[in-house]
Amino acid sequence: MSIFRIVPSNIKDICLIISSLSIFYLLSHPLTAPIPTALISVVTPPPTTTATTIRHLLFSIASSTKSYNNRKSYLRLWYKPNFTNAIVFLDRPVTDSNSDLDLPPVIISEDTSRFPYTFPRGLRSAIRVARIVKEAVESNESDDEIRWYVFGDDDTVFLTENLVRVLSEYDHDRWFYIGSVSESYEQNLRHSFKMAFGGGGFAISRSLGRVLARVLDSCLMRYPHVYGSDSRVFSCLLELGVELTHHPGFHQVDIRGDMFGILSAHPLPPLLSLHHLDLVDPIFPGLTRLEAVKHLFEVAKHDPTRILQQTVCYDSSNLITVSVSWGYVVQVFDGNQFLPDLIQVQKTFGSWRRKENFLSSLHMFNMRDYRKDPCKAPVTFFLEGIDPDTDRFHTSYKKHMSMMNCSRSNAIRDLMDIKVFSRRLDADTEQMNALRRQCCDILPPYNKTMVISLRRCETDELIAMHV
Repeated sequence: MSIFRIVPSNIKDICLIISSLSIFYLLSHPLTAPIPTALISVVTPPPTTTATTIRHLLFSIASSTKSYNNRKSYLRLWYKPNFTNAIVFLDRPVTDSNSDLDLPPVIISEDTSRFPYTFPRGLRSAIRVARIVKEAVESNESDDEIRWYVFGDDDTVFLTENLVRVLSEYDHDRWFYIGSVSESYEQNLRHSFKMAFGGGGFAISRSLGRVLARVLDSCLMRYPHVYGSDSRVFSCLLELGVELTHHPGFHQVDIRGDMFGILSAHPLPPLLSLHHLDLVDPIFPGLTRLEAVKHLFEVAKHDPTRILQQTVCYDSSNLITVSVSWGYVVQVFDGNQFLPDLIQVQKTFGSWRRKENFLSSLHMFNMRDYRKDPCKAPVTFFLEGIDPDTDRFHTSYKKHMSMMNCSRSNAIRDLMDIKVFSRRLDADTEQMNALRRQCCDILPPYNKTMVISLRRCETDELIAMHV
């Protein structure tokens, strides 16, 4: 009588037979049972997120009893009651601080005496201002509508529509810290080339803000030796593993004197903020500081994305170059000026440190000398006004008269004003998704008035003089 013995080769054969039968069965009997609900919830895509609007931003403004009353006018330039979410943080109550219905509500900052501060000759208020990040988040933590926390000073003016547009490009459910460095090389060297300077403003996404609020106090205990509030926030974000996402539209304005060179050669990304406006000259001649900023904002509200955008065009028949910094100034040059030279910042300003040395004279952009001799400088035409018509505008610019009787070409000498026609820039979605400088045409003939039309460049069009 033979006995059946199971050996390894038999086991492998049996497994192969069973596997083949199982596959055959599954192929001939497809599953018809419904998929469990639990599995459906896993594969169902999340609901589409609505577009980011101004209602999704919370502005938190650092102020003090010493400066608040003098800076209210700057707040009024960009804050709109019942439209803009904003809070002003003060060190102590100010008389009738909540009676201004056209200003943001006021919150008194919490006591910070328990935190150490050891920076020589620094200000302890840096701790209070840093904690605004925590207090702003905690005061609105239950509000799921807030996607971005934006921070600035009481002398920071924001272009809110541009800020909404920029922040909508980022996912607020991911960790983002967005801002810009100082214009001063020395200031960045002293503090950090990777830190968002607080006066210029910076934005923190909702998801990151809520985590930062929970850990900020512990960071403040570890950094008593740093100077400012922005250094403390930056240090804590580094500990969380987050670095700065740089956007050149935020402007700390760490300069002195005339901002003309910076404003007339703004980079292509949209203008988001301006700071230190009390410490620079009025940006328009003949106006006070506040009147000048109001003048800029009056035109900016019609086409905020285009404000300060530099466009260059040429009149080869008269050998003239024209640089249009929309909403601010038009410069008219004799001769052929190359575009790489014109987009460099003219050094019309002084350094942030009053006693200038080599280090303090360095800045974070390419610069060219400003021709102080008015007869060698371009003729400038400053913004006079705007005539809006739906999404089409014409802005007018008036000649800034010089006391010098300079020798100019006939085409320039007789010019008194310039009119610039344009369409609303953000209506052109293709232009905004991939930034490209626009082109312009000088419409002939002209004598006292030059007319310029701004437009999108053709695919292979070069911004250059063709002679």
